[in-house]
Amino acid sequence: MSGGAYSALSGMRTRLEELDRLAFDLANVSTSGYKTERASKTAAERDEFAIALEAAVDVVSSDTKIDFSPGAIATTGRDLDVAISGSGFFEIETGRGMRYTRNGGFQRRPDGVLATADGEPVMGDGGPITLGTGVVSVSADGTVKSGNAIVGRLRVVEFGSERDLIRESGSRFRALTGAEPTDVEPKVIGGALEQSNVSIGDRMAALTELSRGFEALQKGVSVLMNDLDSRIISELGRR
Repeated sequence: MSGGAYSALSGMRTRLEELDRLAFDLANVSTSGYKTERASKTAAERDEFAIALEAAVDVVSSDTKIDFSPGAIATTGRDLDVAISGSGFFEIETGRGMRYTRNGGFQRRPDGVLATADGEPVMGDGGPITLGTGVVSVSADGTVKSGNAIVGRLRVVEFGSERDLIRESGSRFRALTGAEPTDVEPKVIGGALEQSNVSIGDRMAALTELSRGFEALQKGVSVLMNDLDSRIISELGRR
């Protein structure tokens, strides 16, 4: 196989990987607090034997980076919806340890604990927050009231680097080993949710560009592997 065909095939592979990321973005466009990912491409080094046979350069996907830019804040009017204004993450307690999210679509568990949609406790300054029976309200500083009684204050944290977090699910992240969160002064908006930072227009444009690039590479492989090879065989057969 010619070196050009190898390069085209490697380009097709990276575009398939990028298609998976686009599909994940589009599937989570309505997930509150979801953050998209960006990825780059890099040249792939070949071993000496392969370099001697093929002069073309392969391409592979490089590291991905989560885009933590904020999404739009949408007013919902629901008393258990909370959006973070600015940087930071809500801290939630799971069976696998602490996790972090900007999805503030909370609920009241049967035992009164403020929890995520999956039923995992949302952490306050002193641990999980237990709500009373009254209407819940959240102040701009994260203070949670149930009726007229203060029942806790939302804990909002941040990390030294965005690379300290890796995605565990759509809008949930976990910290890398050794990365410790620090408390920040909460700045939240009650009765609102942060929307996904995925732009439908941007993702659809990327999908169109991706499809066209894949088709062009596929055509190139076809030409290199079929048309040119058959011509070479035909020419050699005449000698």
